[in-house]
Amino acid sequence: MTDLPTPAEATTVVLSAHGTEVTIEPQHGCRLASLRVGGTELLRQGPKFGSFVMAPWCGRTAQGRFRNGGEMFQLPVDGGTSRPEAGGGPHAIHGTVRDAAWQQAPGATGTKAAFTYDLTDPWPWEGRATQVVELSDDGAALTLKLAVETFDVSFPAQAGWHPWFLRNLGQGGEDVRLDFSPEWQEERGEDHIPTGKRVEPRPGPWDDCFGMPGGVDVRLTWPGELELGISSRAEYVVVFDEPDDYVCVEPQSGPPNGLNSHPRQVTPIDPLELTTTWSFTRL
Repeated sequence: MTDLPTPAEATTVVLSAHGTEVTIEPQHGCRLASLRVGGTELLRQGPKFGSFVMAPWCGRTAQGRFRNGGEMFQLPVDGGTSRPEAGGGPHAIHGTVRDAAWQQAPGATGTKAAFTYDLTDPWPWEGRATQVVELSDDGAALTLKLAVETFDVSFPAQAGWHPWFLRNLGQGGEDVRLDFSPEWQEERGEDHIPTGKRVEPRPGPWDDCFGMPGGVDVRLTWPGELELGISSRAEYVVVFDEPDDYVCVEPQSGPPNGLNSHPRQVTPIDPLELTTTWSFTRL
């Protein structure tokens, strides 16, 4: 993506088309705070809400440590604070941009807007994260594009999205049904870090990473109400459906702890770019 200007911090941005409305909060990590289709909210509200960007890493980085070349780097550890019973920490979790104030780039329309965040401490290198949010003209699809760039020193990175979808839409219908066919599941250790072993996909509930080398393809169906298809050329997806009130389906460029196990080098001529499309069908 091109080097976009970064004007003053934006306030809430709303995009809409044919009954679909998405609300973005740049000041809260460029989070999708709300996604309504035909007036029905699909994303969880409350303390953990919406859909946030994961960058420059996804999920947990073990003990917050990773190598780039021969040098070891230490990130602040924060994973597991709220869920120690799940073996969540101490790890660095979900990147540095999810709570940051992003800037809106110029040129927004009623269906498309772009946002940027300049990477800084505690990330060891300077760079930029960009998210473009675009609704189709008919309101039937939402496309999200992420980029992680460097303008000088190369570094490893990951990118992805962490949406909290409502398990039940609150209109008297059934809970959501999840359908996907991964090629493998990343075996998860007691510390919630992948062991490096790929296993046959196991029955849920999950807080696990799956491999889909043909691209992420997951379908969420609220019977008789709505069908949501999540697609991406990304080869990994984390599914978290243990809670009673929401499910997370997280397309990402690599597995948890990927800065160590699957480092993807970002260079000035080769940014990390990732796209996901969410398609809606009313039933």
